[in-house]
This record gives sequence, C-alpha cells and structure tokens, in this order.
Amino acid sequence: MISRIADQKALRLLVVIASYGTANNTYLDRVIKEYQSMSFDVDVIIISNIDKKPAAGIQCVVGLPNKNPWSLPFAHKELFAARVDQYDLFIYSEDDILITERNIRAFLDVTSVLNEDEVAGLMLVEKASNGELNYPQAHGSFHWDCTSVKIRGNYYLAHFTNEHAASYVLTRQQLVRAIASGGFVVGPHQGKYDLPCTAATDPYTQCGFKKLIPISNIDDFSAHHLPNKYINRLGVDRQQLDAQLSVLMQIAREGNNAVPLFSVETRLWHSMYSKDYYEPAREEVLSGVPKNAAVLSIGSCSAANERRLLERGNRVVAVPLDPVVGNGLAQLGAEVVLGDVLTARAKIAAERFNRLLFVDVLQFVRDPAHLLRLFVDLLAPDGRVIISAPNRPSLRYAWECAKTSNVFQRWGSFEAVGIHNTTIGKIQGWCARAGLAIEKIERRAPHRSGPMLQLLSPILAPDLVVTATRRESLKPFARENHGMEQMEVSRGSVVQ
Repeated sequence: MISRIADQKALRLLVVIASYGTANNTYLDRVIKEYQSMSFDVDVIIISNIDKKPAAGIQCVVGLPNKNPWSLPFAHKELFAARVDQYDLFIYSEDDILITERNIRAFLDVTSVLNEDEVAGLMLVEKASNGELNYPQAHGSFHWDCTSVKIRGNYYLAHFTNEHAASYVLTRQQLVRAIASGGFVVGPHQGKYDLPCTAATDPYTQCGFKKLIPISNIDDFSAHHLPNKYINRLGVDRQQLDAQLSVLMQIAREGNNAVPLFSVETRLWHSMYSKDYYEPAREEVLSGVPKNAAVLSIGSCSAANERRLLERGNRVVAVPLDPVVGNGLAQLGAEVVLGDVLTARAKIAAERFNRLLFVDVLQFVRDPAHLLRLFVDLLAPDGRVIISAPNRPSLRYAWECAKTSNVFQRWGSFEAVGIHNTTIGKIQGWCARAGLAIEKIERRAPHRSGPMLQLLSPILAPDLVVTATRRESLKPFARENHGMEQMEVSRGSVVQ
C-alpha cells in the first residue's frame, strides 16, 4: 500500500481541476497555491473552456467533451487513464475545493485498512464568518446509511448517500480497478446526479467502489468549499453532524444491526421524488392537529413537524426513518420508537393517539394499505389519520425529463422505481383496504395561484392532504399473529 512507503515525499500526485470560465479564478489561485505548498511531488492540470495559465508549471487543457458546458468535468478521465502508470495518487476536483496535505495523508493512512472495493471519501465543509461550520452535502434525500457503519483499525467508517463532494482521491491501484470496470472512461452522462456531479461520482456509482467516510476523524476528511455559499441555505451545522456521528459510532461499538424503517430513495432520474430528510414543517398537515392531541408520526426525519407540535404542547411519539434521525427527535423531547415496522408497532401496542401522521411516506412502501392497517387500531375513538403525498408526480416527472431531452426515463412500476404514482384514487383505495373512511381531501395550491391555476389544480397541485377516520366495522389488529409485546415509552427517550 502507498501509505506504507517509507518516504512519502517520493509520492507523485496528479491533480486535475475543472475550471469553467473566470468566475472562480480567485478560488482556483488559492487551490493551486495549496497544492504547490505540499511536500509531495505534485503535477496540476487545469481543464477549461478557455486557456488559463494561473501559475508557472501549470498545464491547461482546453476543450469540452461535448457542446454542453456542464460536460467539462468528464474531460479529466482520459487524462487520468493516459497517465495511470506515472503517478501514485490521482485527485480530481472542481476549482473551489480546498484539499490539504492533511486530507491526503489521512487518506493514505486509512486506505491501508480498507477492502479493495472501498474508497475513503471527503465531506465538504463551509465556514461562516463567525466560525460556525456547515456541511452542505446533507440536504434533500441525502443521509447517513445506518447499516453501513463499521470499524476498521482505528477508524469508524460510514457511507453517506450523497457521494458527491465535487472531488475524489484514488490510488493507482484503485484507478486501475476503476478503468478495468468499464465504467470510468465513459462519455458525459447523468442519472442519479446531474452532469458535473456524475463526473465526480462515477468511481462509486458505476465502477464498483463504496465510498466510506472516516467519521471518527471527520476533520481529517473535510474539504473546504471555499465560496461558503450554502450557509443558512442547506446543510447541517457541526452540532447536528456530531450528534449524528455519535449515534453511528454507538451502533458500531454495540454491534447493533440497525435498519431503516423502509427505503425512501427512488430510482428515478436524479432520484426525483425521494423523501426530503430535511423538509420544513407542513402547515397543511399541522393545521389538522388539535393542540391537545396525542400524535403518532410514522416515518419521521427532519423533526420540523414534531418540533412545532411539541412547542404547542402536543404529546408526540415518533417512529423515525432510522436511528440517526431518531436521535434528533429525542433531543427535542419526542418519544422515539426504533426498529422495523412490526417491531416499532409492538412497542406501542397499548398506546392510543388522536392523530396518526403519514407525511410523504406511504408512496415508498410496496403495500401502503398494509402499513396503514398496522397502525389504525392505535387511534383513539375520535382519532384521525392525516396522509400527505405528491399529487400525480409522474406528470411533473415526465415534464422535467422532456425539458432535458431525457424522455426515455419512464416512470415505471413500483418495483422498477421504488415509488407509487400517487393519485386521489390510489389513496382512496389504500384507505378503504385499511378500514378507513375519508373525511376530506385537499390539494395544496400551486405557488403562483390564480383562477386558471385553481381550475387546473387536479393536475398542477403539488401535494395531496387526506384526512380519514377509522370505520366502525374495522376489526381490531391481530397482535397475537405478530408476537407483539407492549412496551412503555417515555418523553425524550429512545426505545430500542
């Protein structure tokens, strides 16, 4: 392994930086100075649409792989492949990512304890003027995979589902393996990510590597995103990140076979309609919850809804998507119940609730009616079930694909894409099979609402909110068939 070479000063690094136009030239100069200050033997090549010579000894390769300006990052792959025998380490990055010698030495050290199909990855960090740190990769559907955490040597490692860090590092052996996979030296393409993100993630998404971040040494594997432009816009702060990493490391230490409640990431183009782990509070849902109601929230994640309910004085019990997001809910004072669906259901078998919330989760399970039925008999006599789901998402998905000439990306079946195409009719069917009677169905109006848009709301409304009650004829849930036990939950606790 490279990390075992006695004199690391002899290491040869090839760094290729994608830099389109001139907007980031100040950042580019800072990045180049960092590489030139290193004790390694470093060669830097810039790929660009214009000729750039920011410093002596820096080569610039001009040209786009195709007419799309966003294809530029793919130009680095042939440069790596042509020079695979000449260097020990290969670094690709965009022109505003500051990778330090500390990052590289940490990469070399951890690589010695990784399997051949694993690669140590970086986490992007931004720095506010007051010193606060922001980690912008944590947004949308991206989260820590609670099943991936492991201990290797002195390191705790875990997979973050957003592989894009606008950069990556590979050893020569890893690059050789990536090229041999047939998925590295390829033309511009996109799928889970857009074009520039795909260019930086192909080693993980189609070359057979798993990206693992050494969470026990997170500072050694954090690369500064110099523009700091996502602060207060997206991402998590250091306190939130540390809390999440603490849970992951506890899972690893205890040998806990943690599992998510169910998968909420789609296999659609750009992972569209995946669950937003950081979603804001949903007023259209919260408005249906009385102030004195006891609430059970199934599939919780960001805690925005739960926070609002707790502030109002509601009792909140949450069945989170996984233990990592569950920790944040517990810190707020929610009663958190962990486990798979049946296990979680067993732990609250003796409880009764005035409201059951299914906020953008039913579309991700194969049989939504079964999930509803599992929890329906936890309703108090005057209880209500509140369901939110996207309104006819396949129509907007087809439109987005058509706008980008990706009309071949069909919606497909649930088995193919991991999500149901939710309509009023489908939700009505799920409720009927679960023994629920629908009281009302609301369509959330489009952002720019007018008479014509209101008329077209059955198609254009982005979301549906359904309120249902339990039918009197519904038979009690057969607990004995599932071997369920009654377990007590307490406020602010996590029930394992």
